[in-house]
Amino acid sequence: MVRLENLTKEYDLPPVKGRPAQVVAADRVNLQIADGEIYGFVGPNGAGKTTTLKMICGLLVPTSGIVEVQGIDVEHRPEDALQFIGYLADFFSLYDDMKVWEYLDYFARAYKMPAHQIPARVTEVIAWVGLESKRDAFIQGLSRGMKQRLGIARAVLHNPPVLVLDEPASGLDPKARVELKDLLKNLNRDGKTILISSHVLSDLEEICTSVAIMEKGHLLRSGKLAAVMEQSTETAAKRRIRIRVAEVSDQLMEWLSARDGVTEAHPSAKIIPGSSSVDFLFSGSDSALAALVKELVVAGAPVCAVEGSAESFEQIYARLSGGEVM
Repeated sequence: MVRLENLTKEYDLPPVKGRPAQVVAADRVNLQIADGEIYGFVGPNGAGKTTTLKMICGLLVPTSGIVEVQGIDVEHRPEDALQFIGYLADFFSLYDDMKVWEYLDYFARAYKMPAHQIPARVTEVIAWVGLESKRDAFIQGLSRGMKQRLGIARAVLHNPPVLVLDEPASGLDPKARVELKDLLKNLNRDGKTILISSHVLSDLEEICTSVAIMEKGHLLRSGKLAAVMEQSTETAAKRRIRIRVAEVSDQLMEWLSARDGVTEAHPSAKIIPGSSSVDFLFSGSDSALAALVKELVVAGAPVCAVEGSAESFEQIYARLSGGEVM
């Protein structure tokens, strides 16, 4: 659906002593985004997320590289490509003195939709984003969450297969964020391919099928969310393991501390009356951990349970964002 090949954007800066003459906002970004994905773009401010999304939408001309949407070169055939794209910027303006239906009617005409199709389409999109009760309300009276829904309604008005959303959850309260996630899931089920950037990583983990982690214009990781998390966990230096035992002894601690891959072993607070646990960092694979536990049981340790602390996407991002470019 969307293909980025060596996509690069450089900005020339006014000459200032001690500062480079150019800033590379996106540096040879390569991505393949399949039909039906919810693709999350993650990174700190200045990572290149917004720049990349704007180049996909044809709002910025790349310094070099290619952007294609449904096989159409966005730079060289913008009008052909943009009919397939709906875009919601991180900061967008609405006409406060218009009613909800008037705003959508206005943009439907701006999109040059056939006049006889507009009333039905406006009604359909209003229902799609859950604003039926606000159809005749003035925009100035809408909540932040409702305005965000209206912005999405405008972006999907011409029924594009690709929806690009830059920080749509910014400024929303928890209830509005839940409603936004539900709306995006519904849009995806209805066939929309969604590209979304956000700082709320827990939300992205819940709805995204794939992610691209960016920093300083570089792509650190990209691919299916599950694969990125699995790969990142496998390549992590260590992970935290907790073994619950009936009793922690000095012998047990000495035995564990002497094992390959085990560091920082220490007794943890009692979590169940009559039992204790040991926490440690382990650098081995799942097979190595299974062998360790088997050896521990054979040695006579009163093992009750073994738990591994799986990293969340937020924890993986925090670790990768300080790592090397991949």
